[in-house]
Amino acid sequence: MFFIHMLLLLTVIFVGIRHGGVAFGLLGGLGVSILAFAFGIAPGTPPINVMLIILAVVAASATLEATGGLKLLVRYAEKLLRKHPSQIVFLGPLCTYSLTVLVGTGHSVYPLLPVIYDVAYKKGIRPERPLAIATVASQMGITASPIAAAAAVVIATSMENNLDISLVDVLLVTIPSTLIGVLVAATWSLKRGKDLDKDPEFQARLQDEEFRNSLLDSEVESSDSNHNESTAKKGLSIFLLGILSVIALAMFSDQLLPEGVKMSVAIQFMMLSVGAVILLATKIDPKKIVHSNVFIAGMTAVIIIFGIAWLSDTIIAHHKSYLIESVSDIVHAHPWSFAIAMFTASVFLKSQAATLTIMLPLGFSLGIPAPVLIGVLPACYAYFFFPFYPSDLAAISFDRTGTTHIGKYIVNHSFIMPGFIGVITATVIGYFISMMIN
Repeated sequence: MFFIHMLLLLTVIFVGIRHGGVAFGLLGGLGVSILAFAFGIAPGTPPINVMLIILAVVAASATLEATGGLKLLVRYAEKLLRKHPSQIVFLGPLCTYSLTVLVGTGHSVYPLLPVIYDVAYKKGIRPERPLAIATVASQMGITASPIAAAAAVVIATSMENNLDISLVDVLLVTIPSTLIGVLVAATWSLKRGKDLDKDPEFQARLQDEEFRNSLLDSEVESSDSNHNESTAKKGLSIFLLGILSVIALAMFSDQLLPEGVKMSVAIQFMMLSVGAVILLATKIDPKKIVHSNVFIAGMTAVIIIFGIAWLSDTIIAHHKSYLIESVSDIVHAHPWSFAIAMFTASVFLKSQAATLTIMLPLGFSLGIPAPVLIGVLPACYAYFFFPFYPSDLAAISFDRTGTTHIGKYIVNHSFIMPGFIGVITATVIGYFISMMIN
């Protein structure tokens, strides 16, 4: 029966890939219904704590976007990129990585992609070099962000399994490991592909007048904001102070938190408070918050996690003893192999938070040591394998030279090598860092 139930889970995932977005969550709920009514299995426990943390963080980040603070961050990054165009292959991904770490979502990358393309093309640098690693870096920053959904999953799941894993424990591993992974992948990207003036395919396309005109029209205006700059600065300042407050609270939770209050709960009321202070200080229209890109993306993530994680928890809980008996020997002998399983799951799930929501409880059930699970966290990002993630498609569309592309065989695309290099490097380094400090 385990394999029949796994077939149901895989069917839900593959159908979800076809439809995208919230379809994963809705189909996950359908899967739970089938298990309950057709197989008589009691539904598992939906990840309530995880969803509440994500809701609180999304509310604060969306409030920041409504003030124009997110666009202000992008403007600062753009100034840096245009000031040092020759370093675009390093600065581009470092900017997208930093944005994700600060605001907790990789969707902040979109305004920077046309800037990265424009700077690279005008400098004569093959745009594929910075664009591909920039989109990969924007996703690698998720496990390094103190307010991303991935961190919420780790903290909440640890608490539910009675393990003392703090936000600081996670960040001490994920920040250096993912940052080094990004830098190694960027270094590899420096010489990838031929320079535009030596690329026969690009030179052949230049013979087409329409193609030449499209390149001439590629001027990108400096990012601007329709928001009042003082409002944006005020919102951004409060938001950054809020993040620092959450980190400080995590570092000194024993001294600062009232007795009986868990850190996962503290993150919820702290992030809601950050949003409230921004709202009161800037006097923005609350309607703008729910219409922001961050809010829409965040709510989509919550629904995905709700359905797909509930389905997987139902299956894992029902077959827990069988799973432990089947793979415990392998996992105990080679605990690092759990990274491969997590990587494989992420290829199809398209969400690091959803991957962790499914895989971490399984890891805890198998008795994998907490330092190992923390160390292999970067492996939860593998959806670069198929180049259909929105940020990947955006990079392809913004690169008018056509160097950032999907290959003839689908998997031979621009993002696969930077993705493999970055994630494998980050996972290996994260594993050793975690084993040393824990």
